[in-house]
Amino acid sequence: MKLITFSYKNTTNIGAIIGNEVVDSTGSIDIPDDMIEFLTAGDSAKNAMQALIDSGYNRIPLADVKVLAPIPRPGKFLGISLNYADHISETKLEKPEYPTFFTKQSTCVIANGEAIHRPTVSEKVDYEGELAFVIGRRCKNVPLEQAHNVIAGYTIVNDVSVRDWQIRSPTWMLGKSFDTHGPMGPCLITADEITDPHNLELKTWIDDELRQNSNTKNMIFNCYEMIEYLSKAMTLEPGDVISTGTPSGVGVKMKPRGYMKPGQTAKIEIEKIGTLSNPVIEEPFEKLF
Repeated sequence: MKLITFSYKNTTNIGAIIGNEVVDSTGSIDIPDDMIEFLTAGDSAKNAMQALIDSGYNRIPLADVKVLAPIPRPGKFLGISLNYADHISETKLEKPEYPTFFTKQSTCVIANGEAIHRPTVSEKVDYEGELAFVIGRRCKNVPLEQAHNVIAGYTIVNDVSVRDWQIRSPTWMLGKSFDTHGPMGPCLITADEITDPHNLELKTWIDDELRQNSNTKNMIFNCYEMIEYLSKAMTLEPGDVISTGTPSGVGVKMKPRGYMKPGQTAKIEIEKIGTLSNPVIEEPFEKLF
């Protein structure tokens, strides 16, 4: 299933994309209207959604809805650093002995089509095209051979990074968490639709220039190894998003630097999932206190 979170006629709900239509679960007593609640409900909610799809009813033209990020506010939003051999080569850093994770704050999440802001405090705003997986069940101490069973599905993340703010702290958190710097989507492809998450073509364009062109087979630590490692330390919960790292071709390693600029568009395409596309604009002035 190609699941989405969407808004329509002033309500937010979840649904499934079938061709150019959205299967709308509004009003179903068996399908929660929140993606995290849907994932928490497990097979009962998934089976109810499949039944609704099969019925042929409750269809809305896709063009009439606003598609939101599939997980608008994940409980955990984690990324892994230096997880592609080609990216390690371009950075000239050592291959990590253990997977190294950082946190992106959930307030950075935006949807496909929404604008990435270049903040007033930095012009060093970089893109990172990444496959992300979403946890589907509460779990701890997951053995490697069972890790695939806790993945609800896969999506695309642009791990936007403000490079100068990133290097100010060993945790990287601030430079990874600026508002609008977590584009996610356009949908959540359920795990049964992805036979092998470790053999997917991944490409990133800035406007019409192809910047990243790799395959998830080049990961150092695969999705299942990440789950095994993380779940030794923390309980993973439905809706947690783990972004799996970026390949070579990031802007910071280009000569001259290839940072994103207002007026450009960052587009990431991952085989079997789709395309995540976001324009870049100057940060609008906003004062909240």
